[in-house]
Amino acid sequence: MTYLVADDLPVGAPGERFRALLARPGILRLPGTHNGMAALQARAAGFDALYLSGAAMTASMGLPDLGIITVDEVCFFIRQVTRAAGLPVLVDGDTGYGEALNVMHMVRSFEDAGAAAVHIEDQLLPKKCGHLNDKKLADAHDMAAKVAAARRARRHLVIVARTDAAASEGIDGAVARAKLYMEAGADAIFPEALNTREMFTEFARRMPGVPLLANMTEFGRTPFFTAEEFQAMGYRMVIWPVSSLRVANKAQEALFAAIARDGGAHNMVEHMQTRAELYATIGYSEYEALDASIVKTVLPTVNA
Repeated sequence: MTYLVADDLPVGAPGERFRALLARPGILRLPGTHNGMAALQARAAGFDALYLSGAAMTASMGLPDLGIITVDEVCFFIRQVTRAAGLPVLVDGDTGYGEALNVMHMVRSFEDAGAAAVHIEDQLLPKKCGHLNDKKLADAHDMAAKVAAARRARRHLVIVARTDAAASEGIDGAVARAKLYMEAGADAIFPEALNTREMFTEFARRMPGVPLLANMTEFGRTPFFTAEEFQAMGYRMVIWPVSSLRVANKAQEALFAAIARDGGAHNMVEHMQTRAELYATIGYSEYEALDASIVKTVLPTVNA
C-alpha cells in the first residue's frame, strides 16, 4: 500500500525498525530497489527491508559509479523508495561524500529523507565498484574517523562500515580494518568482494558476534551463493544491489529494439505489466477514494 493511503504506516524510527529485523532469527534479505516501483514490487514479494545501491542510482541516471552523485541526489532516491514501500532501507553512502563533517551531514540528510541504515566504504575518490580492479584505499584511521563521525551524528541510523581491503591486503588486512571500524562505532561490517566460500567463512570466524553483510552482485568476484548459504557462513544480511536494474534495463533494451524493428511495441505487449497490474501496484483506486471529486477510473477494455 502506498504511503499516502496506507492504514498500516510504520511506527518508530527507521533505524530502530532495521535493528528489530536484524534481531530476528535468520538472515535479513535486502533486494536492491532503484526506484519507488521496484520498492513496491519487492514489498509485494514479501521482503521486509530494502537496499539502495549507489551503482543502481548512478546507472539509472546514465552515469558510472565513480562517486559522482551528491547527497541531495541520493536523498531524492531515498525519499521515493521509503515513501513507496514504507520499509526500512539500507543506503549506499559511498565514501561519505568527504571527510568527517561531510559524513555527519550525510547521516543527518539520509535520516531526514527516511533511511534506516547506511554503509560507508574505505576507498578514496574517485571510488570504484568494489568488484573492479585497482581500488585506492583510505588510511584505516582516516576511515575510522569517518565511522566515529557518523556515529556521533546519527540519531537512529544503523552504521555499516564497508572494507574493500581484501583485494589488496588480504583477509588479515580486511579483518584488522573491520575491528578498528567496530571500535570506532560501527554497528555492522560489510567485507566487499570476497571471492571464495572459504574467505567468507574465515572472515566471519574472525569477527565473532559482529553483524556481517554479504554482497551477492552478479558479474563480480563473488560466486553465486543463496541467502541460506550466506547465513550458514555466518552472515546476518545479504544484498542483491543491482539485480532489479539489470533485469529492467535488459527488458527496456529489448523493447526499444522491437519498436525500431517493428514500427511499434505491439509485439512486446505480452512482456509488459498491464495497466490493471500497474494501477493495482501503485494503489490507483485508493488514491481516487481520497478525493470524491475524482471520478472512479474505468479501465479500457481495448489495447489495455
